[in-house]
Amino acid sequence: MEKPPIAVIGAGLIGSAWAFGFARAGHMVTLYDQDADAAGAAQARVAEIGTDMQAAGLLEGQAPAEVAGRVHVAADLETAVKNALHVQENVSENVDIKRAIFAAIDAAARPDAILASSTSALLPSSFTEALKGRARCLVAHPINPPSLIPAVEIVPAPWTDAAAMERCAATMAGIGQKPIRMTREIDGFIMNRLQGALLQEAMRLVADGIATPEDIDTGIRDGLAPRWSLCGPFEAIDLNAPGGVRDYVARYGPMYRLIGARQTTLPDWEGETLDRIAAARRAVLPLSDLPKAQARRDRRLMALMAHFRRETPQD
Repeated sequence: MEKPPIAVIGAGLIGSAWAFGFARAGHMVTLYDQDADAAGAAQARVAEIGTDMQAAGLLEGQAPAEVAGRVHVAADLETAVKNALHVQENVSENVDIKRAIFAAIDAAARPDAILASSTSALLPSSFTEALKGRARCLVAHPINPPSLIPAVEIVPAPWTDAAAMERCAATMAGIGQKPIRMTREIDGFIMNRLQGALLQEAMRLVADGIATPEDIDTGIRDGLAPRWSLCGPFEAIDLNAPGGVRDYVARYGPMYRLIGARQTTLPDWEGETLDRIAAARRAVLPLSDLPKAQARRDRRLMALMAHFRRETPQD
């Protein structure tokens, strides 16, 4: 069955990754960016992602050129969205810019199209309230990069229609994403609230001189992360006690309550603490080498996802 057309608005790293993900699943994708050079570069980036994915065994027999051939650049926003049944927006994290682009998309898109934002920090209510088609607007926030990481948060505004939520979730599942359906909007959504809690404590441990930034990274990278790559926090504690989750809480709940009672002050995210963390990171990774490190991370993620795909039975 022919896949419905998709529009991707904003051609940065996230937009390029979304374009690849939709195209890999067989959708025709129209890409638009107000910077024509950025749109052209994104089209080339889609081909590069495809080449890397093929090397990792993640293209499922497709050729990179075949996937890239499904991505086309539009000269204007109206052309990009006019036929799309799903529009994925990826412009700057600025509420005024979001309001303007969503107003333009809402006016130009077909009435049955879902309008989704990739924002990681703005509530959907903050930029969709005044729109005529606000009931079809929501957030579909990916974990970077969405071409590799399957989880995506589907976040409604108070006026988002339940059917729009389900249609968006179905579209995401159809391209291999794992949708997380939130029942209402909340600052930080789910992923950044969880990540923020970990970062708060990591900052606190550095600020209090308990551990160095390198030790914190080692503890997560070589301690918790391998286990977390296989199971979530509730699943992890269920598997970590002979009697399951209730047994775990009975054994360790008092420790966590004690820790929680002492986590009432916010750590310093700036000043000396940030200076120490930044100095530690720059000692091992000069800023000039950041793009190479990002590319190395993505290649390792590809290898990890390919391993999971081989080891996990497919539906």
